[in-house]
Amino acid sequence: MSTIEAVVFDLDGVIIDSEEVWEEVRRAYVASHGREFLPDSQDRMMGMSTAEWSAHLADEVGVPLPAPQVAAEVLGRMAERYRDDLPLIPGAVEVVRALGKDYRLALASSSARILIDQVLASAGLTDAFEVTLSTEEVPRGKPSPDVYLTAVSRLGLTPGVCAAIEDSSNGLRSAGAAGLAVIGVPHGVYPPAADAIAQASLVVASIGEVTSAKVAALRGQEATG
Repeated sequence: MSTIEAVVFDLDGVIIDSEEVWEEVRRAYVASHGREFLPDSQDRMMGMSTAEWSAHLADEVGVPLPAPQVAAEVLGRMAERYRDDLPLIPGAVEVVRALGKDYRLALASSSARILIDQVLASAGLTDAFEVTLSTEEVPRGKPSPDVYLTAVSRLGLTPGVCAAIEDSSNGLRSAGAAGLAVIGVPHGVYPPAADAIAQASLVVASIGEVTSAKVAALRGQEATG
């Protein structure tokens, strides 16, 4: 068992309360093309990379445009929403700064790079993370472990000495599959599935409850093999 040396944050649902914005924007976009979400579209897209969710909207939901165009147009709408009103979760910036005094920090997000950079700049957090990574920069989005494994690798660490803070089912599964100690912050509107929250070593009601002392109480296991 090893002491935690770094904390890897998710972005959507942990630092910004954006899941509802994503749903609203994508539903409106789909409706503008005369289509509707499939019953499981929202749950499936939470954690998907840009390439994955845009392909879902084009190929499965039936938006009659190429997936790259779907992605560009939806991301444009999201960027406009963020410019008008960045939905920061209360206490999130303070938690990032507080943990940054005691741990190395990284960010592993399903958002596109353009949105990650915009959010961090608007929130004054551009300098807070040693590593920031989008799932569009790795082979597979969440729930695959790729984004967490890559973030940890870029820190020069192993998963066993890192903790992740996640809210969604696919995010929790991704961090757990990568071998990080997982802190779950369930979203009130989109609660994670039972198997996903079971990945968490610690579950808190809000991001403001995450402290350095609670992270210190976690112990990650060194990766084997």
